[in-house]
Amino acid sequence: MHKTMEIDHGAVPYAGSAMIFFEEELLVKLNGNGNEWLLSGEVKVAAPDGLSSAIGHGLRMLMRDLETKLGVPPVMTTMDDNGTQLRIRYAAAEDECPMHEEAYGFRFHSREEGNRLDIIGRDELGLLYGILQFTEIYLGIHPFWFWMDQSIRQEEYVAIAMDNMDSKPSKVKFRGWFVNDEVCLIGWKEEYPPSREIWLHVFEALLRCKGNMVIPGTDLPKSGVHLAVAKEMGLWLTHHHAEPLGAEMFLRAYPGRNVSYLEQPELFEKLWAEAIEKQKEDKILWVLSFRGQGDKPFWENDPSFDTPEKRGAMIGKVIRIQYEMIKAEVREPVFCVALYGEIAELYQEGHVSLPEDVIKIWADNGYGKMVSRRHGNLNLRVPALPQGDEAGKHGIYYHATFHDLQASNHLTMFPGSAEFIKSEVEGAFRAGADQYLLLNCGNIRPHVYILDLIRALWDEGEVETGRHRSVFVRSYFDNGFDELAELFRLYGETAIAYGPHPDDLAGDEYYHHPARCIIGHWLQGRGDQTDSRLLWATGEGTFAEQVQSFESRCEEGLRNWNAWLNRVEAAVERLSAGDQGADDRRRVEDHLKFHGLLHRSGCEGFMWLCRAYSAYAEGRYPQAFVMASQSMWSYEEGLKALRDSEHGKWENFYRADWLTNIESTVRNVDTLRQFLRMHGDSPDFFLWYKEFLMPETEKHIYLENTHRNPLSDNELAFRLKEKFEAENDLSGTKESNDK
Repeated sequence: MHKTMEIDHGAVPYAGSAMIFFEEELLVKLNGNGNEWLLSGEVKVAAPDGLSSAIGHGLRMLMRDLETKLGVPPVMTTMDDNGTQLRIRYAAAEDECPMHEEAYGFRFHSREEGNRLDIIGRDELGLLYGILQFTEIYLGIHPFWFWMDQSIRQEEYVAIAMDNMDSKPSKVKFRGWFVNDEVCLIGWKEEYPPSREIWLHVFEALLRCKGNMVIPGTDLPKSGVHLAVAKEMGLWLTHHHAEPLGAEMFLRAYPGRNVSYLEQPELFEKLWAEAIEKQKEDKILWVLSFRGQGDKPFWENDPSFDTPEKRGAMIGKVIRIQYEMIKAEVREPVFCVALYGEIAELYQEGHVSLPEDVIKIWADNGYGKMVSRRHGNLNLRVPALPQGDEAGKHGIYYHATFHDLQASNHLTMFPGSAEFIKSEVEGAFRAGADQYLLLNCGNIRPHVYILDLIRALWDEGEVETGRHRSVFVRSYFDNGFDELAELFRLYGETAIAYGPHPDDLAGDEYYHHPARCIIGHWLQGRGDQTDSRLLWATGEGTFAEQVQSFESRCEEGLRNWNAWLNRVEAAVERLSAGDQGADDRRRVEDHLKFHGLLHRSGCEGFMWLCRAYSAYAEGRYPQAFVMASQSMWSYEEGLKALRDSEHGKWENFYRADWLTNIESTVRNVDTLRQFLRMHGDSPDFFLWYKEFLMPETEKHIYLENTHRNPLSDNELAFRLKEKFEAENDLSGTKESNDK
């Protein structure tokens, strides 16, 4: 993508912008000593023999990016070639490279043979980061170029001010992604588990964000390439809290056995020993933990542990055994304990004893707030950060996306504001939780804006959100910068607030799983009973009151999302014409409008579903049938948004929407309207047509052989909708209709 830019070589690099510094408008201004180098044509690149696979991947990206930007394939040459323009090497003493881990720098040389830049690194990741920083700063290849479909325009040359540069340490030592609930990555291609091609793009983006660790997927088959590719690219590997040490699940190894460490410790320890042996030569952040099968409390499998004291003592004992097993086999291991769910509560109550040198990982509640997560209807909101002067090392597990079958965001962006995330993450750092930041990144593509915000935080330690938005938009769009930045800001103010806390904001799952709960409860004939599964959202009350609560919130949400989408549409209209404008419009549709459409269609579909129940409860069955149809049509708009976003390389990206599962909601509502048609139109499915649609002149003289072809559900619903709308009879109740 061609853009004019001001490169401030005297400023401290900003994680969200590489070294690109924006004023009100972008102007070319190369600061420094005035020695400007125009890099063009066939670039010669040199690197010493015997470099690691990670640096090999870095060179692959460098060569690709040079050809993409300059239009000419670069060539690899030898380290003693005097014509070399880019030399990749580890730092030597005379370089005076910074001493911190993962340090890198740029060293320029002006010679008779031509200018040369040495990209130097203190270690493997430092050298890799240096290569990727070069391509971002000077070639304009931004971290999420693949995921944002960045337009990269070829140029005859790139201008480089020859000023040496050194990196500074990142705020967080261990920083990376948990590629979790990754159904889109799984279903995108035919191959399962996800192929090398997919993981290369995931890990490249992470490395460009200066990430250094990853959990590459959730419970993927061991035959997958995800672990191998992550290691190849130089990343530290860590483990899911439900898979301590990365060991095989007990019931997979020993199907049918009773899952009890108390009864058969040797079997558990055999699995841990095998995991240690397999990984002991790799870069591993060892996660010590003890949870039950399927990511639940272990005492659900072993009910003899019936007090907090017993449970905490067992967790502490198992963690100590795992700790000692690793220390016996691994040199200088790094240990972590995920204080997640019940383990956090037991630890805070003083029931779990941990070794002193483990990194204690505190987790947000899935909605960005550093408190304990909600379990069903139980929401204690216990602070989840080290308190006071608690000793030891601490870090956080944070969610850009979450899946809980309640109100979480899975397909859509985080529903809250960047300012809220800034406050929570910076607050965690101030509390001392700055050794480790694992970010649940989901399927990458829907969450790029928040992933970029977190990369600024984990690198710099703080962020000015308005500046970050401006840099982000200018990195990936060619026009409409201020307006698009404002849309990203307003998105964080538009979501339904379903509860009293600032993080009680509805993501896409809010419109679907609760809706399916309501349909199931209704069709099972339990309308006289409160649906206990929905108390977290509605509080106590009758089922009808629960339904009404969702309806009122969705009515408000629909107004808000319509207003936001109107602004998006206006912004799209104002984007410039031509190829650049077309590219920008596509990006706006994929990374802004897409999210609003899922929210709007969800609000509208859920609202009509709730209205259908009210009409049904009043015995207004034809109206309820039409309302259920309108609900289904609205939810189908969400499916259409998924399909419309699957263009080009993204074909089939959302076909494995198994978690929010919009298609399941559509099927559920279709079942509901078929049920409703039974109430008065059965058995011949002609009676509503006769009562409401047939001309009066025909009702008493028609012949059955010419009039008994039943209308389809859709056709009947469309025609009844027109009639009821004309009669102003399509609100949830007569009372609300009068209002």
